[in-house]
Amino acid sequence: MIDVQRLRVLTEVARHGSFSKAAAALLFTPSAVSQQIAALERTVGTEVVLRSARGVTLTDAGRLLVDAGETISAELRHTEAALTRLATGVDTLTIATFSTGGRHLLPSALARLAAEHPNVEITVLEREPEDSVPLVRSGAADLALAYEFDKPLPLDRLTFLPVMDDPMSVVLRRDHALASKKSLSLNDIADQHWVFGCSRTAAFLHRYAEDAGFSLRVSASTTDYFFAQALVEAGVGIALIPLVALRKTPSLVVIPVARPRPARRIGVVVAARARSRPPVATLVDALRSAT
Repeated sequence: MIDVQRLRVLTEVARHGSFSKAAAALLFTPSAVSQQIAALERTVGTEVVLRSARGVTLTDAGRLLVDAGETISAELRHTEAALTRLATGVDTLTIATFSTGGRHLLPSALARLAAEHPNVEITVLEREPEDSVPLVRSGAADLALAYEFDKPLPLDRLTFLPVMDDPMSVVLRRDHALASKKSLSLNDIADQHWVFGCSRTAAFLHRYAEDAGFSLRVSASTTDYFFAQALVEAGVGIALIPLVALRKTPSLVVIPVARPRPARRIGVVVAARARSRPPVATLVDALRSAT
């Protein structure tokens, strides 16, 4: 019989790429982690990790066991929550969301949830998609408001339910020479000084510039679209901003990017086991009806 605790240890080793980091996360010693992995390997009769000077990687057997461990962990969390609801009558809902999407979509959706399920205790975790999707997979979050940009999210056994497209626009000062344009292609603004509001937007623009044969001139890089627009307002540069993060201010102009217009695809990530819960179903419907 495979020990669930050893699967948990293997999952942390896979997540962190080393025994020592996994040990720190689990509050174990590195020796204890090594012993747990060795015992798991004896149980299954094959290596589950490959050790090297650069860290630890999973074997095919290890990847299979991590998938199983994540499924078991999620089901146990789901069952524990259901038992708590039965014992206390208190329902809880944990939502992971990226900041701009949460600010734009969650208030009205949560108002409907509170009206229809007034006894649900709500927790909102601010996370980017690369962190929120694993929370849903593990059962630590009931659903996530996330987005895809350039490539699909790694969903595995989860479902992505589309909510809205989030097209990008160029934001510049009203006194900018291009402020009167109806639309702008990225080539039109290749020589501008840029302010980044997100690492994914920065990566997208750098890839586009490389493919088009020019180099971006970067004035500032931030991790917040609202801060980026404040820098544009101050005259630091121009920015590429998604619809849900646009600020309304008289000193800035918003100009659509010409086709093919880059856009994020916002949706709800949820596991099948959670969709049947009435509060989850209500919130998912509210989010998909919010636009």
